[in-house]
Amino acid sequence: LPPVQVQLVVPMAVVFGPGAVPGGLPRPLPFRDLQEMEISVNRESPPFVTSRYEMRYRSTTAQEEAALAAATAREADAALHPLQDTTLGSLTIYVVPETSSLLPQGVSVYVGKHRSALVRAGGSLAALQARLREVTQVMSFTASSIAAALSDRVPNGQLSPDARRYLKSSLGYEITFSLLNPDPKSHTVDWDIEGAVNRYVKPVLDKLSLVANFSVDSQILYYAVLGVTPRYDKESSSFLLSAHSLPHVINPVEARLGSSAASLYPVLNFLLYVPERSHSPLYIQDKDGAPVHTNAFHSPRWGGIMVYNVEAPASPQVSLPVHVDVDMARVMEVFLAQLRLLFGLSREEVPPEFLLEGPGNEGLADWELDHLLWAHTVENIATVSTTLTSLAQLLDKIGNIVIKDDVASEVYRAVASVQSAVTELSLGHLHAAFQASKEAVTSSERAFFDPSLLHLLYFPDDQKFAIYIPLFLPMAVPILLSLAKIVRETRQRKKEPTKMD
Repeated sequence: LPPVQVQLVVPMAVVFGPGAVPGGLPRPLPFRDLQEMEISVNRESPPFVTSRYEMRYRSTTAQEEAALAAATAREADAALHPLQDTTLGSLTIYVVPETSSLLPQGVSVYVGKHRSALVRAGGSLAALQARLREVTQVMSFTASSIAAALSDRVPNGQLSPDARRYLKSSLGYEITFSLLNPDPKSHTVDWDIEGAVNRYVKPVLDKLSLVANFSVDSQILYYAVLGVTPRYDKESSSFLLSAHSLPHVINPVEARLGSSAASLYPVLNFLLYVPERSHSPLYIQDKDGAPVHTNAFHSPRWGGIMVYNVEAPASPQVSLPVHVDVDMARVMEVFLAQLRLLFGLSREEVPPEFLLEGPGNEGLADWELDHLLWAHTVENIATVSTTLTSLAQLLDKIGNIVIKDDVASEVYRAVASVQSAVTELSLGHLHAAFQASKEAVTSSERAFFDPSLLHLLYFPDDQKFAIYIPLFLPMAVPILLSLAKIVRETRQRKKEPTKMD
């Protein structure tokens, strides 16, 4: 597979509302413009990524004008949604006058729940174009998000600290919700996990089903402790877990989970921990010693843990165990926020003058789904390139290897799918490109891990000699000595003169 050149093409419509057309436009509306930019990831290792924004500038239609006359940006976004291009990866940006009351004071950009944004005109064309660049990077991809997708191929010094924290692209993920009750003698804990998954988690996973397959299960573990003894704080009469002790919490708990041993896909663990009575209440502290308001923490590429404190009984004479009903709305709010962090959908890096509409019950906006698809498509292309290169190097090293027809066809299919993915990206067809990249990953892994190649990988010729010589040499020695004796006797018989009677 030659070095892969990937061009990410974003189809964009920039729509000017009445009174929002800036001066100095190069041509009368409508017109098209192109902006290209190289994404510097790693010069030595493919894929080499460039971005291309295909911008169509036009004026609003009568229907769009009516929608922009709504009272609030949220209402305008809902009214504009049926009128715009909803293709995955596309963007529609509506430019409103600087004096527009649609956007609150101090807000210059409103990003909706779908694939559109409202932007204040901002005077000059140069200022507007700078703002448009910011919007497109928030709603599609940035150099850092592509670098994070290619983190395994980029030297450490070129990456931000968070780049290796996000989940790697996979064909599927397994989500496990675990309730840890270390003290069942004191607490009987009930949680409606099935109802909570259907109500809060399922809408999010339905939206993410385009990215990968998800399976969800749950379990209750008794007598499972965190493995770190919390520190007692006299002032607050509570127990504290400091930030530096949190990494030591996971290993002892993970030994009890037992979920990743037989899993084909990455497992995301979400743990709800009800502290034992002797360590209640238990609070988590951040690096500065301040209490974490969610009383939870997450571990990159692994999952998250939330500590759920139980109110102490008013009377010491109360009979044990105390019955506890978990507030699932509060718990799921934390777990879904951690799920977004694991997928790299944090909204913390957005400029201050941006207002982002909450995703609602679906858990993520349409443009956030696109953000994942851009990154995962590039990562899949890079993964296939690495897998096929490794396979080629393996074939070069093993001289007596036999490539079966089905293995060869998987390799050809993987190469064709990668080329298809690259072509679809260059045409701005994100959905088709992502599907092709997934097919390429599947075919390349089938080829690489084919059983007919594995035994040659683990038993090359030099190892065969090392294994079989000790077995056959003891048997071969007496056979060889017998053969030598027979040859010697035959020669002697020939040399002896024949007796004549």
